[in-house]
This record gives sequence, C-alpha cells and structure tokens, in this order.
Amino acid sequence: MTEKSGFEPTTGAWNDSLTGDFLWSRNNFGEARPDVMSPFTYSITEKVWSKVSFLPGYRLSGNICGRFYANVSVSLSMLVALGKSKETAIEQIKDLLGNVPSQLDIPRVPMPRSTMLMALPRMIKLGLKEKNGAKRVPEFLKTNPKRCREMRRKIQNIQDKTELIDYWSNNLEPELIDGIWLLGGATQPLEATVKLRKELAEMVGVADANALSSNLSIEDDLLASMGPVVGMARVVQGKMSQAEYLQKYGYRGPHEAEISMPRPAEDPEWFARQLADYEQSPVNVDALLAERQHEFKAAWERLQERCPNKAQKLRRKIDQIGPAARMREAVRDELTRFLWVEREWALRAGALTDLGNDIFLLTIDEVLDVLSGVEAATVNIPARKETYDQYRALPTYPMIIRGNFDAFRWAADPNRRYDIYDASVVAPLSASSTITGFAGAAGRVEGRVRLLDAPEQGEQLRPGEILVAVTTNVGWTPLFPRAAAVVTDVGAPLSHAAIVARELGIPAVVGCGSATTRLRTGDRVRVDGGQGTVEILGDGHSLEI
Repeated sequence: MTEKSGFEPTTGAWNDSLTGDFLWSRNNFGEARPDVMSPFTYSITEKVWSKVSFLPGYRLSGNICGRFYANVSVSLSMLVALGKSKETAIEQIKDLLGNVPSQLDIPRVPMPRSTMLMALPRMIKLGLKEKNGAKRVPEFLKTNPKRCREMRRKIQNIQDKTELIDYWSNNLEPELIDGIWLLGGATQPLEATVKLRKELAEMVGVADANALSSNLSIEDDLLASMGPVVGMARVVQGKMSQAEYLQKYGYRGPHEAEISMPRPAEDPEWFARQLADYEQSPVNVDALLAERQHEFKAAWERLQERCPNKAQKLRRKIDQIGPAARMREAVRDELTRFLWVEREWALRAGALTDLGNDIFLLTIDEVLDVLSGVEAATVNIPARKETYDQYRALPTYPMIIRGNFDAFRWAADPNRRYDIYDASVVAPLSASSTITGFAGAAGRVEGRVRLLDAPEQGEQLRPGEILVAVTTNVGWTPLFPRAAAVVTDVGAPLSHAAIVARELGIPAVVGCGSATTRLRTGDRVRVDGGQGTVEILGDGHSLEI
C-alpha cells in the first residue's frame, strides 16, 4: 500500500483528513504542537515521525489544515491485530484519544497478519533504539546546552550555500532523528508511573495518590516545566541575572514548537513583559517546595498506617517517580532548545537565498533544493502565505475529527462544535451540567471561569478565577499561580497542565474535549480535580467581565 498525503504543493494546503476514513485526535498532539504549523515546521515534524512509523503503508500522524493530529484508527487497528479486544485497545490509547462519547464509532483499517509480521521486526528494532537512547540520556543532558550554543554560532557564520546544505545533512538531521530515541528512552519509565498512580488511588484515594506522585521538583533539580516561572522568581529575588535566565530558559515559550516563530530571547521587550506579569502572580519558590514536601510526608504516613505490609515496596516505586519525571521533562526541554538551532539554520538559509522569513513557507526538502539552485518551489510562496495566514485566522479545530474535514466550512457554521467533528454522524452535545475529563491534579474549588485563547491574553486572568483553555504549554505556566484551578480541552494525566498544576497544588481537569465549547467567561463552576469533573453551577452572562 502506498501512503497518501493531503498536501497540495501549489497552495500549501495540507489536509490529511481527505486521505481516507480515519478518526483523528489532537488530545496529546495538540499540546506538543498547539499552533498552526508552517510548511517548514511540519515537514520536519513529518520527517521525524516517518522514522517511528513501523506499519508499511500507514501513517500514525497527519496534518489537518495546518494542525497536528494523531491517526487513532491506525493505532487502534494495530492493537486489535495484535490480539487486543476493541475495548482493551481503546482503554490503552485513552490518553491519545481523550474523553469522547462511548458510542463514537472508530473506523478501523485493514490490518492483515502479513502486515503485522512485516511490522514486528521494525517494532523490535525501534524498541532497541529507545533502550539505547535511555542509556545516552545523562550525557545528552550534560552536553546539549553547550553543543546547541556552538551550533547556532557556527550556523550564523556560514556564508556558503553548499556548506549550509552539508551542515544540515551531516549535523542537524542526524541530531534531529537521534532526539526521537532519546525522548522514547526517557519516556519509558513513566509508563510505570501511570500504573502506580492508579494503584495508589485505589489504596489511599486520589488526593493522597496525587500528593505521593507530585513533589517532583527539588531545590537543585526542578521539573523543566516549572523552570521558567521559578527562574523568573529567582531573577526578582536577585539570585539569577536576566542574562542567566535567557541562557537557561530563553528558548521556552508558548510558540516554541513553531520554528518560524521567534524565541523569547530574540525579543528585547519580552523580559520586561514577563516581569510585569510576575508582579501580578508572584511565586514563593521556597514555600511552594516546602508545601509539596509537607503534603508528601503526610500522605506517606497515612499510607504506612493503612498498608504497612506494602509500604516498603511501594516506597521504592514512589521514589522513582520524581527522577523519571524530571528526566523526561529535561529531555523534552533540551529537544526544544535544539528547535532554536533548526530555526537559526532556516534563518541563515533565508538570508543566503534572499527569501528571508518566506523560507518557512517551503518544506525542508524544498529549502535544500533552493540552496542547491533549484528554485521551482519559490513560485508557490505567495499562495502558500495566503493559505497559512487563512489557517491561522481560523478558530482551533475540533479535538476529534472523522471523515473529510473542511476547516473553512466548519468555521463558517454558527453551530460548529469544538469537541467532535464527524462527517457521517452528528453526535448531540451533552446537556449534562457536568463536564468530564481526566483527573489532572486533585483538589476541589468553586470559582468564575476565565476563558483564554492564548497566554498573551493572560492579563485578563484575575486571581482566584478558573483558567479554561484548549491546551497549555510552558508558555502558560506563569499564569497558573494566579488561577484557582485549570481546565483544558486537550491533555492527559502526563500533560503540561496536569503536571504543573500538581506541582503548584492547583486542582486541574484536563482532556475535557468540550470545556471551551460549553463554558464562557463569568460562568460559575465547581472543579473537582480528583474526580476529573467540572460542574456548571450557573452562567455569568449578566456579569460585568
């Protein structure tokens, strides 16, 4: 079978929903790639994912009108072909799928035994690469910051197009692919963490399980997601200079995954804005860490009293949670740092070809062609820019998509839904007063909703309000201390919102699918992060907001 692509080179339109009857989900992918992707960014993303695809003829991910989606149909079909029941398979990919109606039909693709037999050797090979990646993580974390600085300086000084091509082929592309195995190796230990949290919840309750699996940051080894907000506190306290902060965190921001977007360290006014925001929600780092440690100690003592025979064995497992989580976050952090190197290379290509920032409207292979003197693709730049700008002007698409999806027709529909789009069946929007998601961070709180489309709207969030968003990433972290709770459409128990909320002691419900559809700023809600529910208590349409 030949893989299909929904890419139209002339206009830059990219719609993989047109390639077959699949069910697509953004539940995890929406956090990793929250923005509309430029052709350059997605072409690199696709290059990476092609290396982890082990099923001949099938793609595990796709681009729907500029946004990154997982092909759930292929994942489900693969698990069923391996002998899993449909119900077990759906439960296994729940984090990928998110909370969707149980009656939603997930189309499957033909997965004959011969296909799986062809895939098994590649699966084994990929697994071995991830194991080898796990062994190399410590050295990678130690050397990557310096290596990235040196690579950026080297790229900035390249004056010859051929040299720039060689630098991509011999340096950047190998590092890019190698990052897959490093991240895969760093992620493996967290599978045991998810199982342990469920086990603890059954034994001691969700709140104590939450406390025992939080407390991930320690004074000299912070969780990477917490780094920027804690680093800003260090600057205010005089414990870190602005230059040190930018060197350590200047590549982290809300648009860090989109290579065409500037990094915070490239914006001279960025730091002043962050300091102004910090004054609205200052963080007492020492008190924060002390509070998490106190909660952990109290929960541990209760576990010892309730389960004395299992306590010692459980403690060994619990003690592995923090290091495993910090390692995974650290690897993701360093791979994000490497994105700045890729951006530097693209900017240099733009300078040497006189295309400037238009270089991001070409795919990586087209950029290499242009550097080689083959400029055919450049005639498509104006049309692609128009398409890209049109995609960016659209609302965020539904979390779940099945069938052919026309983003412009969907956006023009006044009754459009943001949780599910099914071209064959229109499932009714729930009339229940309760929205259900994943239990992200335990705690129960009532408050008024503040619905935000982007972290740049953060000044609208008032202390004590419930932050509701499609998804969050590290660029949203400075807003969390101001929020009484966090609710997202996209996400799973190991998503950014859940992890950071647990570290800050803020209730969170993630992966709701329809929270931004059903809630409006001013609505009064009760958030139960332990149960994964958001109860609508009343609307705030008459409030002055």
